[in-house]
Amino acid sequence: MNAMTVPARQFLFLQGPPGPFFMALARSLEQRNIGVHRINLSGGDRYDWPEGGTDYRGRAHNWPMFFDRFARERGITDLVLYGDCRPMHQAALRMAQLRGIHIHVFEEGYIRPDWMTLERDGVNGHSPLERDPEIILSLARWLPEVPVLPSITASFGRRARDSYWHYHHVVTGKLRFPFYSSHRQGSITLDGIGWLLKFGRRARRAREAEQTLAALESRPYFLFPLQLTGDYQIRAHSPFGSMTVALEYVLESFARFAPRDALLVVKEHPLDSTYRNWRSTIMRRAAKLGIADRVRHIDGGDLGELSEKALGMVCVNSTSGTLALEAGLPVVVLGDAVYDVDGVTHQGGLDSFWQNPEYPDRTLYDAFKRMLHAKCLVRGGLASESGMAILVRNSVERLLSGDNASPARAGEASLQASGIMLREQGRTRPAFRARAGR
Repeated sequence: MNAMTVPARQFLFLQGPPGPFFMALARSLEQRNIGVHRINLSGGDRYDWPEGGTDYRGRAHNWPMFFDRFARERGITDLVLYGDCRPMHQAALRMAQLRGIHIHVFEEGYIRPDWMTLERDGVNGHSPLERDPEIILSLARWLPEVPVLPSITASFGRRARDSYWHYHHVVTGKLRFPFYSSHRQGSITLDGIGWLLKFGRRARRAREAEQTLAALESRPYFLFPLQLTGDYQIRAHSPFGSMTVALEYVLESFARFAPRDALLVVKEHPLDSTYRNWRSTIMRRAAKLGIADRVRHIDGGDLGELSEKALGMVCVNSTSGTLALEAGLPVVVLGDAVYDVDGVTHQGGLDSFWQNPEYPDRTLYDAFKRMLHAKCLVRGGLASESGMAILVRNSVERLLSGDNASPARAGEASLQASGIMLREQGRTRPAFRARAGR
């Protein structure tokens, strides 16, 4: 290939979600005369991208310079990856920034289901998304309403199968990738055993959940959905480091400040495959605080339905918060979340939340959703062939649009001066905000 036929844009893919999505996305880009490259870091990566990739088999401390040489020699213009907190991704992001490479980060959707997150430069706590209420309202004037569309077909079995084979090849590929260390905490094998045990208990868990839900019918309650300790939302974007610490923090505040007639319902995460007995952990700590009769554990149930009937939701930074906000429920955030906006979520800290929760401003939240969909979300899913086809098509459009926020460019241009002025007045918050009572 001579210099006249080399594509102007060269995309480098690192690790994606388990399954064929990144490969399908790359093939669609190639059809548009876009250069595509891939670096495999593990046997799972190689399984998901079986042809045309470059295997990195070295040690972690040699990775930054390997990445830089690879990017320089191939003229990489764009970097695509899934999640921005994995150690190998973090190193690559920093090297890419030195070269002025455009960075595109995928993640699970800020609003679910039917949407995936795709942002420039970072996601979650690293997101550059605007959080000043005045700018959000001004931007929203230029943006369309959030579309009401049919649900994306999804199968849990499809996601489970893709994940199984990916991590199966991570384990069996250790000879080829001897220095690879997964970003996941714990043992992949033990996680698999944990899933088998979870499936074996599903009938009992369903019965217990029904009993708990029935007993809640006439009782006021706050809802606290647990998150996964191994998730970077907890490890990197919260002050707790683990869900057990977050649980202790919430229980102590509830014991001291919540109304005496209110219950706290702690909902277990549906994808938690650890060996921890959360019911025992929760009730043991509640008993020490003298609130065992006011705390309920539930492993099951519909989160949306639970949210609609609750007094409010406490979360670290879970996307469950958007379900509650959609229902008009007060939400307090204990970590860093893109939707933690003054006027949308409770801003007075957890201790005041129990007695005087701040309800979301519907107009502001609707404006925030319009901005979120225009700048951060792509429609589609990973759990079906049709869902992935939709996701590929929309992701290509976003990746090639010049930036990941093309629908908002006109509004942003007109607001540039006022945005700078607001920042100079100190109204725009930093990436993580410490608050009284947190």
